[in-house]
Amino acid sequence: MEVKDVMNTEVVICSPDTPIREVAQLLKQEKISGLPVVDDGKVVGIVSEGDILALLEVPEHGGLWLPSPFEVIEVPIRELLNWEETKDMLEDFGSKPIKEIMTKGVYAVGPDTFIEDAATILSKHKINRLPVVNEDGTLVGIVTRGDIIAGLGQL
Repeated sequence: MEVKDVMNTEVVICSPDTPIREVAQLLKQEKISGLPVVDDGKVVGIVSEGDILALLEVPEHGGLWLPSPFEVIEVPIRELLNWEETKDMLEDFGSKPIKEIMTKGVYAVGPDTFIEDAATILSKHKINRLPVVNEDGTLVGIVTRGDIIAGLGQL
């Protein structure tokens, strides 16, 4: 069985200049976890929920910290200011183009690739989807782990 037998040809895509906020809404609206970033029909990147969630990672503070009596008053104010800065930062991120966080080194397969080979690429690189491109690199579909499992179920 080949990728063309199980791939989805109605691919949800975005352009490199699509704002991160719009991509997040698109993922939610389409109930998908990632999508190819396409420019002039060619795949230039891929973005996943994980890429967007990584924007929310907060650095861990190490070690034990005990506040002084003055800091007991200061800490809530400092934390409130940090929250405001974090909120502003997230709003700024939402308006930035997706090209700033997309994965640029994209693994792709052709429609005639055997699904076993596609499954190997997915497993080896710990990814969930592969754009399907024709000989000139134009996007023609997408294949996910679920598509391959469904295909194997038909054998």
